[in-house]
Amino acid sequence: MSLNFDVVVIGAGSSGYIAAVRAAQLGFRVACVEKWRNPNGDYALGGTCLNVGCIPSKALLASSEEFEKASGHLAEHGISASGVKIDVPRMIARKDAIVSKMTKGIEFLFRKNKIAWLKGHARFVSNEGESIRLEITEDGEEVQLVEAANVIIATGSKPRHLPGIPVDNKIVCDNEGALALTEVPRRLGVIGAGVIGLELGSVWRRLGADVTILEAMPGLLAATDVSVQKEAAKLFAKQGLKINLGVKIGEVEVGKKGVKVSWTDSKGEAQLLECDRLIVSVGRVPHTEGLNLEAIGLSVDERGFVPVDGQCRTALPNVYAIGDVVRGPMLAHKGEDEGVMVAELIAGQKPHIDYNTIPWVIYTSPEIAWVGKTEQQLEEEGREIKTGQFPFAANGRALGIGAPEGFVKVIADAATDEVLGVHVVASSASDLIAEATMAMEFKASAEDIGRICHAHPSLAEVMREAALAASDKRALNM
Repeated sequence: MSLNFDVVVIGAGSSGYIAAVRAAQLGFRVACVEKWRNPNGDYALGGTCLNVGCIPSKALLASSEEFEKASGHLAEHGISASGVKIDVPRMIARKDAIVSKMTKGIEFLFRKNKIAWLKGHARFVSNEGESIRLEITEDGEEVQLVEAANVIIATGSKPRHLPGIPVDNKIVCDNEGALALTEVPRRLGVIGAGVIGLELGSVWRRLGADVTILEAMPGLLAATDVSVQKEAAKLFAKQGLKINLGVKIGEVEVGKKGVKVSWTDSKGEAQLLECDRLIVSVGRVPHTEGLNLEAIGLSVDERGFVPVDGQCRTALPNVYAIGDVVRGPMLAHKGEDEGVMVAELIAGQKPHIDYNTIPWVIYTSPEIAWVGKTEQQLEEEGREIKTGQFPFAANGRALGIGAPEGFVKVIADAATDEVLGVHVVASSASDLIAEATMAMEFKASAEDIGRICHAHPSLAEVMREAALAASDKRALNM
């Protein structure tokens, strides 16, 4: 006997559980399938982001920042501290406790909204026209059959591994292993200077590791605005991150206590990196294995993504796909908004997402955040623009909290003054970018932001100053 639901969501990560909650709020009978198990072997909700991604990494970032402040920056405040030590197992335990609290929170949301949690792996069986049949298995054995009027695929992504570099998450780690190291490595190698590589490299650098990053691309953070690239390169070098660009990875020799990486630098010269631990961070790939999509007449594209239209519809009218498993940036909040949109589409509503106003954040120190387009993208489009940039070094609040690094850059249309992109390097860029995102959602001009009264003293004042600089070159404090 099979279970019947209006909506079945496959995957309880950021996009999946939000889709399930919103569908339940709209009155549907909802089930969510999840096979993730925590290190104790217990089933857990939240997917990659909550368990081994966004949340635990930010917990470790916070711990490492506190350690660096205590060990190197308290003296400038007139505070003396000696013998500052880091207890890595306790730091990891704090991270794990935060993850546990958050996963329990999602369990509460499921109970509150009467969402059935089906534990195991989902695979498609057949498409009966008005209903989709699925099979839920646990450890390869069938648990139950499920029928759904609508299915939302939210299976997320997994780390991309490199051929010839075995990941054991002890000596050679992906994001999961890098979040569970039990001691600070003396020498840490990182392959990939993307978001994850920079964030994790920053964590262990602040805790005392000698960090070397190897990146194949010729430039740092090529997707960001050119002003951000220059600022980031300067700040990371000052912090002691050794970033090598335009490299080619050769043979990787893994031993019991360390790794030897043969690589060629941008000049073609052979180099050797010897490190105690190696993090491989070269992107992520969509996770669709075992779904048996062909049973319902679907397939993935050449990059492994499930093809969808602008509203996350697949080729089947009652099957949708959201989050990392579809095109677009692999960002938790992007997937969450897609989950809400799809649930509302199923309910007959008319939701919409503007993918140009999805903010990006890199949680280094300082943080890097942006929304909209970069200066180089707009120049390639032939768009006439004007820019305004204001440094945090001229902001009283930034100086007071010891965070004068970075800037806000506002890009506006030269004729209409509409804001086309905002780029922030700052200690709290992840929060500051929200104002810019809202402004762009409502088609605000740079002058609109500049004429809004901002609290003083605050970091947000820099947003206003940059907007005034872009609008008519009249920043008030520069």
